[in-house]
Amino acid sequence: MQFEFFIASRYLRAKRRQAVIGVITIISIIGVAAGVASLIVALAITNGFSQDLQDRLTASIAHVQLMRVASDGIRNWRDLLARLEKQPHVVAASPVLYEEVLISRGSRAAGGILKGVQPERENKVSGLLKTVDLGSAAPLEANQTRSEGELAPIVLGKEMADDLGAAPGSVVMVVSPQGELTPFGLVPKYVRFKVAGIFHSGFYEYDKSWAFIRLDDAQQLFGLGNTISVIEFKVDDLYRAADVGRQLEQAAGNGFMSSNWMEENKALFRALRLEHLVTFITIGLIVLVAALNILISLIMMVMEKTRDIAVLRSMGARKAQVRGIFIMQGVLIGVIGTLLGLVLGYALSWAGGHYHFISLSAEVYSIDYVPFAPKVSDGFLVAGMALVVSLIATIYPSWSASRIAPAEALRYE
Repeated sequence: MQFEFFIASRYLRAKRRQAVIGVITIISIIGVAAGVASLIVALAITNGFSQDLQDRLTASIAHVQLMRVASDGIRNWRDLLARLEKQPHVVAASPVLYEEVLISRGSRAAGGILKGVQPERENKVSGLLKTVDLGSAAPLEANQTRSEGELAPIVLGKEMADDLGAAPGSVVMVVSPQGELTPFGLVPKYVRFKVAGIFHSGFYEYDKSWAFIRLDDAQQLFGLGNTISVIEFKVDDLYRAADVGRQLEQAAGNGFMSSNWMEENKALFRALRLEHLVTFITIGLIVLVAALNILISLIMMVMEKTRDIAVLRSMGARKAQVRGIFIMQGVLIGVIGTLLGLVLGYALSWAGGHYHFISLSAEVYSIDYVPFAPKVSDGFLVAGMALVVSLIATIYPSWSASRIAPAEALRYE
């Protein structure tokens, strides 16, 4: 290929009678570079948002949840918790009691999930209580004593608090559907709580429908005694959550099942993967346009170099070598454009991630800048696609050049 490479590089560097071919060649290189750089930047932004979402999600919720297959809850949870938190890959464990309730304040009401927790353990597994920005979650802690007649504390999500018009210090009514059995039938149980704090996780579902109280207050409210519904775990490797969940099921014995953060958010991450693919295809059309420029440039080059091709054929150059010259020329355009695009794309992505020069509304996106997370694997994928498209664009011009008959081309020279 040294012969083909030598002629192809000479054709790219040589001055031409038709300057328009040189302009189209430069436009082709710029087009490939722009397409590659755009893809790198777009994928870096998509990866950045996905990574930011995953980091905030996994910091806000438990990685693995263990519950009973039957709906009667976990009764011997203290001994079970002490045994399971010593299992391999388990970093922390927390007992939790979930129930659906109606929370009201005056004429306003909102349905939600009430989560009874032990804050000292919950903070090691989940980060929701660490996002309290109004008031404090400290009153939920076990070492905080209440005087007689003082209302139990509750921490609400921001969206729920807005719906109720509640603020730290407000009193809300929690209605339990479990209720109490009376001579008149099952009567819902009403208990008043004092809002201690309001958390803002940035996830609408949690901020809209979740509230926290002490585990013992939840057990008393629902009349379940010393029972919990779930044991939540934090593990040392996010992506081994499913395997750790199966190990915990086996260690807990029969009658238990587990779920993990990937299963619970499967639809969300499937949508993110689809968005990544759509971005790749859409922005990749720029590279296709650049390939059309390569095609036009090579076709015009073949028309301009008809005499040169005939001379080369007369001197013994084979058809395969003539095809190789124009294939090599198209590949050179693709390689130069791809290298320029990779350098530009990764430079812009690094600058965007380092200096945060694209700002966002934190109230809407829960982050005040566009995150960039460029991946090396994306660079290989984009470069490979650009080079393949550039190579495909050379097929017709190189085939056309190899079919030039020396006698016909030189007849009138």
